Amino acid sequence: MIKRIGSGMRCAAILATLSASLLSISAGAPSAPPHPGAAAVVDANAMLQLLVDGNRRFVEGHLRARDELPRRRELVNGQKPIAVIVSCSDSRVPPELVFDQDLGDVFVIRTAGEVVGDLELGSIEYAVEHLGTPLIIVLGHQGCGAVTAAVKGGHAEGHIAAIVKAIEPAVKESKDEPGDAIDNAVRANVRDVARTLRASDPILSHFVHDGKVKVVGGRYDLDSGKVELLPDDAAKP
Repeated sequence: MIKRIGSGMRCAAILATLSASLLSISAGAPSAPPHPGAAAVVDANAMLQLLVDGNRRFVEGHLRARDELPRRRELVNGQKPIAVIVSCSDSRVPPELVFDQDLGDVFVIRTAGEVVGDLELGSIEYAVEHLGTPLIIVLGHQGCGAVTAAVKGGHAEGHIAAIVKAIEPAVKESKDEPGDAIDNAVRANVRDVARTLRASDPILSHFVHDGKVKVVGGRYDLDSGKVELLPDDAAKP
């Protein structure tokens, strides 16, 4: 088991990852004038790698040992999360555990079917604009009940109908795709939410355009515990 990384060691680890990313980019591409947001995008990539590494530990069952008391005290004066995670409220998909992250590491917004409205967008904007978080992950998952309800159609009771309605465009988008209709809709819904975040005015679209924020889509597998990054979304800022 890996013992909890202290504040100094944690910063050193993040800087080392960031340096490695910079070296990799400089070695693999000809020199060119940097994009105004190039450093922020590299930073987002480094943060994403930390989450990928954490998910690997989760899948392998090698979660880090923790003593949360020092970290809790450290966070009293503020937070600096490495990522915003927009995920489903499903009790089987807790982002902090799935990515093996500590207190204060991830800023989480959870709704059924990871549906976002004005309140959720405001929370994400706060993390991006006021906390300086460079990465947003939209995390769908295998067997999502909200997506299943949208695929099956029919009458939904109470306010559940609003959730189903928000997911219906993803169902229509994926209806002619081969394979499992529910899983196809799960992936399409992640793509739709990610597109919504990238285009959200006046704050998120500005940060994405300037390369200060990267939006990535992912799908969590209930069977294996693995998070699959969806290529179309992972490839775009």
